[in-house]
Amino acid sequence: MPATSLDQVVSLCKRRGFIFPGSDIYGGLANTWDYGPLGVELKNKVKKHWWTTFVRKRIDMVGLDSAILMNRRVWEASGHVGSFNDPLVDCKDCNERFRGDKLLEEKLGVEAAAILTLDQVQPMLTSEKIACPNCGSCTWSPAKHFNLMFKTKQGVIEGEGDDIYMRPETAQGIFVNFKNVLNTMRPRLPFGIGQIGKAFRNEITPGNFTFRTREFEQMEIEYFVDPKEKKTLFDAWQQTVWDWYTGLGIAKERLRVREHEQDELSHYSSKTIDIEYQFPWGWGELFGLADRGNYDLSQHEQFSGEDLKYTDPDEPTNKFLPDVIEPSFGCDRTVLTFLLEAYTEEELPNGDVRTVMKFDKRIAPITIAVLPLSKKENLIAKAKEVYQLLLDETNLTVDFDVTGSIGKRYRRQDEIGTPLCITVDFGTLGEDKEQGEADTVTIRDRDSLEQKRVKISELREAIAQY
Repeated sequence: MPATSLDQVVSLCKRRGFIFPGSDIYGGLANTWDYGPLGVELKNKVKKHWWTTFVRKRIDMVGLDSAILMNRRVWEASGHVGSFNDPLVDCKDCNERFRGDKLLEEKLGVEAAAILTLDQVQPMLTSEKIACPNCGSCTWSPAKHFNLMFKTKQGVIEGEGDDIYMRPETAQGIFVNFKNVLNTMRPRLPFGIGQIGKAFRNEITPGNFTFRTREFEQMEIEYFVDPKEKKTLFDAWQQTVWDWYTGLGIAKERLRVREHEQDELSHYSSKTIDIEYQFPWGWGELFGLADRGNYDLSQHEQFSGEDLKYTDPDEPTNKFLPDVIEPSFGCDRTVLTFLLEAYTEEELPNGDVRTVMKFDKRIAPITIAVLPLSKKENLIAKAKEVYQLLLDETNLTVDFDVTGSIGKRYRRQDEIGTPLCITVDFGTLGEDKEQGEADTVTIRDRDSLEQKRVKISELREAIAQY
């Protein structure tokens, strides 16, 4: 059973070193988060698995890492300067600011809130008696547009220089490099360009831990297609992504596909679906799949003056702007979902309750923990030999833990999701036959709690069986 409360996971994340509040010793900065030693391992493994699945192991994909800061004209062409806005409302009593559509979503649902015009937001908040989350008042200002892009200056003199923006999405870096990729990699349609990178949005009301933040990471693909093949390829991507999430342990009953209503589609999209997860606070977007048509390439072709058409290698006279299917993953939301899904509290046969993070073994932050039975110097020395053996002969993430009783260390490794523990005891040293034969160790499985005695010389093969 996954976490039923966000507080359960937030508490565990700070206590065990997954995620810390940003700028913590200075009182924090609202809705900023730092990934700790275990969190960065988890996040990197998720990104690595994503990159391997969707870029390295596909013949139709290449990768990219574009700049965060881009020419202002990029965002004028994409429409972000003119239309990347949310409806902002102020509480007249406490002066706190909120996204009007998000307040309404909780009462009316996503679809109903999405179709409201700007001038309908405040009257609807009033008629539905939606109270301010901060003070409980129901006195709202009229809604107004709020641009979500962070603006900064490019220049060396304070107060001078050109306005530029922190990118609000990674997608435009792919579109402006479309011609470069065509010229250097010579791909044939359909093909995609994948990218993992930071994006920044000045969200009015971020919240729910790492679900909505102002600084976040995207794992995004722009997949270029012949318009005639679009529907089949769109459906294929939807199934592929569904299989990726469920293959890494997300329960199907806590996932759903929701297609956007016509009135809530982005201006560039003719079809968009979300894969949503049932978070403790309700259904929320985990992944988006959009048919962007050729809007982006046509806009950048118009604004830049560059020819961005694709030339059919089998028919050179056939030049056209391909359509685009966009699979877009929120990296931080994906990591949060794996944390929530892995969180388990289970009663043991002796009546004790243990907390265990049942991560898929491919993304567990620590793969194996090496635990000497006690702090005896000869045990620690032998355990360090086993630890070094695993570092030298595998590419696994290995922990070495000697602090506390062996039972407490097992519980700690359960709570951070380590699939296997290897215990080095006096039997390993040849000093206690009751514990085991010399040069053998005990492997303990996180999920079954079964323990198995294995020769050190056969340890790598035994680990591979898990």
